[in-house]
Amino acid sequence: MYTIRKMPAYQDVNNVRLGGGFTPKFLEEAIQYEPRDDDIIILTFPKSGTTWTQYIVHNILTKGKPLTSLKEYNLRCPIIDFFGKEGIELMLRPGTIKTHLPFHVKPYSAKAKYILVIRNPKDCCVSFYHHTKTFPHYQFSEGTFDEYFEIFLNGENDWGDYFDHLLSLYEHRNLPNVLFLVYEEMKADHEATVLNIAKFLGQEYLDMLENDANLLKKILYQTSVEYMRNHVNKHFNGFCHKQNKEEKQKDQNFPVHEAIKLLQEYVERIKAPQPKEFPFIRKGVVGDWKNHFSKDQSKRLKAKFDEKTKGTDIPNIWPELFYDVLEN
Repeated sequence: MYTIRKMPAYQDVNNVRLGGGFTPKFLEEAIQYEPRDDDIIILTFPKSGTTWTQYIVHNILTKGKPLTSLKEYNLRCPIIDFFGKEGIELMLRPGTIKTHLPFHVKPYSAKAKYILVIRNPKDCCVSFYHHTKTFPHYQFSEGTFDEYFEIFLNGENDWGDYFDHLLSLYEHRNLPNVLFLVYEEMKADHEATVLNIAKFLGQEYLDMLENDANLLKKILYQTSVEYMRNHVNKHFNGFCHKQNKEEKQKDQNFPVHEAIKLLQEYVERIKAPQPKEFPFIRKGVVGDWKNHFSKDQSKRLKAKFDEKTKGTDIPNIWPELFYDVLEN
C-alpha cells in the first residue's frame, strides 16, 4: 500500500487544481477569456517544453530580439491562468499567451493560432517534481520523488491528470489553426522545429529565416538549452532575490502585474524557505526519468498509460517509453 506522507500546497478552483500562490479570480478570468483573432496561444501540460516554445516564437516574431528580464517575459508571454485579464491587457504584441488548461476548458477561436506541445509522462513527472520541490509557494521543499510520483499517478497534481490533458490536446491536433508538436521530436531536430513554427506563424516568417542564415543561426543559439538555462534562470533568480543595478534598471521599464505582487505577499506570509537558485530551466533533456523511476513505478505508470491511451495512436509516439518493463 502506498501512503503519501506530504502533499504540496494546492487549491481547487472551478474543478482546476492550482498551486497555492495562484489567485482564483485570475484563473476564472482565464477560463472565460475569448481569444482575439491575432492571438497565438501555447497550450501544454506543465513541464512539456512550454517556455522553450515561447522563446522560439518570441525570437521569430521579433527577429531575434532577446528578452531582457522576467518582467518583459511576462508581458510578452503571459501565462493567462496566473495573470488573468490584466495579463492580456498589459501584453506586448506581437507575443504569445500561455496556458496549462486543457483544450476543452477554454473558449475556442477558429481564427486564433494554437501551438500544442506534448511530452512523455515519465519526463513530465520528473520535471514537475523538481519544479514543485523548488518553488516555495508549493511548500514541498522536503518532498521526495516517491511522494510526488503517487500524486502524479493519481492525477492529484496542479492542472489535473496528465493523461486527461494529453488526450484533450491530442483530440484537437488536426484542426487547421493548430500546430501539434512532440517535445522529443523537437529535441531531435531543433532547426526543423524552428522552421516549422515559423511556417505556422506565417509564410513571411519562414521566408525570413530561409533567406537569412545568420538570423536563423542566432535564433537557434538563443533558443538552445544552454542559452536559456543561463538567461531564464538568471531572470527568475533576479525576481526572487536581490537584483544588481543593471537588472533593476531594466525592470523599471515595465509594470508589475497584480498577480506577482500577490504571489510575493503569499510567499512572505507562509514564510517558506527560499532556494538559493531557481532552476526554471533544469536539464531540458529526454530520458531523465531513468535517474528517478523504480521498475515498480514504471510498471504502474505503464498500466495507467495503457488504460488511458487505449484505442489511440499515442503509444506510437513513444514506442520505447516502457522498454524497461516490457516482457522478454
